Amino acid sequence: MKYLSIVLFAIIAFGCKNEPKIEILSANDIIDKSIEVSGGELFRKSKVKFNFRDKFYYGQRIDDNFVLMRVAVNEKNDSVIDILTNEGFERKINEGKNIVVEDSMIPKYTASVNSVHYFSVLPYGLNDKAVNKKLLGEEQIKDKNYYKIKVTFNQEGGGEDYEDVFVYWVDKKDFKADYLAYSYNEDDGVGMRFREAYNERYVNGIRFVDYNNYKAEDASLKLLDLGKAFENNQLKLLSKIELKNVEVALINN
Repeated sequence: MKYLSIVLFAIIAFGCKNEPKIEILSANDIIDKSIEVSGGELFRKSKVKFNFRDKFYYGQRIDDNFVLMRVAVNEKNDSVIDILTNEGFERKINEGKNIVVEDSMIPKYTASVNSVHYFSVLPYGLNDKAVNKKLLGEEQIKDKNYYKIKVTFNQEGGGEDYEDVFVYWVDKKDFKADYLAYSYNEDDGVGMRFREAYNERYVNGIRFVDYNNYKAEDASLKLLDLGKAFENNQLKLLSKIELKNVEVALINN
């Protein structure tokens, strides 16, 4: 009997040692992994160029310092260059003379430039100090399992649109963010959008995607319900968010 007890104890102990460990991830852990598979530290030493619609964009990031530019051609065929840096916003014309911008318009131009650059390199940026992340659980979309993460922003450091709320669906296997949704509150009204990533490509180690941009026609839908609404074909395709001519140069210093 004593021998049998020893054998049973050994079997149980051996079985416990070989049970697979279940890794419990926080929202921060998931976003860290998502950033890593999308380029990781390469974002912090990069120069990125692309075209979006009728404008040219350039972003340079060196550690915590950044230069984000947008170039548009006006009706006079002049190049209007908006520049956003750690020091603030400025506007130039034809790469030379500074244009005086009314104080009331600076936050709007800043948000406009920052928004395109922000979306272009997601999920990079989701570890900024002003970002708050909360794991809502898991959800299945198109037979794939996702972590569902809610993102909000502090007023300090969160920009003009700090009240916006985002939801990200991060693939449980490869940690890529395949879907996102957000609510916004702007001068022309409030609303929600749902984006489906497609056309994934890596340029010099950094992941870029385009998006199918959807809206909800049912006003009763809530932001957190948009994943299921997409699954049930309840959303309407509004536009496509496509980055053209993407170039990446890595900075070695």
